[in-house]
Amino acid sequence: MTARRFEIGPYRWLATVLGARSAAIEVDDARIVVTYGPWFRAAIARDAIASVDRDERRTITRGVHGWRGRWLVNGAGVGMVRIRFEPEQRARTIGFPVRMVELVVNVADPADVQVLLLDTHVRSIEANRVVVEIADPADLLEAVRPTPIR
Repeated sequence: MTARRFEIGPYRWLATVLGARSAAIEVDDARIVVTYGPWFRAAIARDAIASVDRDERRTITRGVHGWRGRWLVNGAGVGMVRIRFEPEQRARTIGFPVRMVELVVNVADPADVQVLLLDTHVRSIEANRVVVEIADPADLLEAVRPTPIR
């Protein structure tokens, strides 16, 4: 697969003001790279992704925020995707190494990012504590469809 790039936040002017003209997620076969100017950078192997979910909460903050391994990197308050990692990953903020167990990032098309990241990775379905290997996005529907009890 060729690398796909998703811009973070719809407000390019805000990213420019914050010094983050290169705010984006780049996804290829082996890894995802998240950058927000000089403020945040993470390169994560795709097989470290434990789950990918939509996050419908709205935030009023913009920029890079983190605490105890949970990071929010956004340029808008909507369109969030929550990515959980296992094992814990490393990122850099203002050049300093930080730990990362979860990343919430906003993009213009969160469903597209979610499907792309789920395409070849393990998906944790938390409601039933089931782990499913996803090879094709269409298989996700089959994997979570309940089996009739006879």
